[in-house]
Amino acid sequence: MTATAYQQVTQALSQKPKTWLITGVAGFIGSNLLETLLLLDQKVVGLDNFATGFQHNLDEVQGLVSSEQWQNFTFIEGDIRKLTDCQSACAGVDYVLHQAALGSVPRSIADPINTNATNISGFLNMLIAARNAKVASFTYAASSSTYGDHPALPKVEENIGKPLSPYAVTKYVNELYADVFARTYGFHTIGLRYFNIFGKRQAPDGAYAAVIPKWTAAMIAGDVVYINGDGDTSRDFNFIENALQANILAATANDEAKDQVYNVAVGGRTTLNTLFTALKDNLSINGVSYNQAPIYRDFREGDVRHSQADISKIQNALGYAPQFEVIAGIKKAMPWYVNFLQNRLALDKLC
Repeated sequence: MTATAYQQVTQALSQKPKTWLITGVAGFIGSNLLETLLLLDQKVVGLDNFATGFQHNLDEVQGLVSSEQWQNFTFIEGDIRKLTDCQSACAGVDYVLHQAALGSVPRSIADPINTNATNISGFLNMLIAARNAKVASFTYAASSSTYGDHPALPKVEENIGKPLSPYAVTKYVNELYADVFARTYGFHTIGLRYFNIFGKRQAPDGAYAAVIPKWTAAMIAGDVVYINGDGDTSRDFNFIENALQANILAATANDEAKDQVYNVAVGGRTTLNTLFTALKDNLSINGVSYNQAPIYRDFREGDVRHSQADISKIQNALGYAPQFEVIAGIKKAMPWYVNFLQNRLALDKLC
């Protein structure tokens, strides 16, 4: 069997390790990237201010890699809004994976100033620091929110509409800055437009928690699950391991593939009603019974009705081949959620 592009890249990295910078390393995606790279015996620098990341994510990664691999990790507690922190983090780095941001459409509507400061000013700081450090590649987390009110499905990279939230504005500005840096300074980047990524270490807490961990936590606790709208809203839910593949392929891509944005998804659509049933069924497989019906309420401000990606561009340019459809991803992620959330409930009872 012929090795996939991803298998070829990871084999080459294992033979010739590089030094990587992950911003937002204590977050959901950042900590999963950290785990993957350390297991490939890479050297990793991580930058985080713990605004949305957690020390327990880093602790969990430490428990999953060898002591020798953990010694390859250097953590910097810092803020991308400070240029000096970005400069320190970029020193001596080969590849940058810029994941740090204030995510969430509702958060941006409630607090557009901080969203702008982190997602735009912080992004610009990282571009400048990475350019000056002459890193070999710069890959950044873009967002499917950039498609805004454009009605066509599936979403094709070249066709976007008007943004529907401050968060969407900031992620679009990232793409504009990246394009300008290529034209003005010859600094080349790749943007990855994430579509609803989910998996282990995705926080279930707070007002801005993503739907899969939030609903799973509610079901395990025996609480009500609320669905915004009629439940027919659909998303292209994408398991974390597909996103990890996309990042590593992008970081190691040749120059012809750079100065582009790529959809990172599976190219499917799952309604919220279907998602509810899938989560309930997979919880049952893991010994958790949930028998309540969901409660429907108003649509959420700033949300698009349907989202589905065309992934042909990233497949053709980078050799991206998503390994997990949504149900397979839920099946793989569920044991982690059950273990994490049941342990937390037990600790809450002790307190």
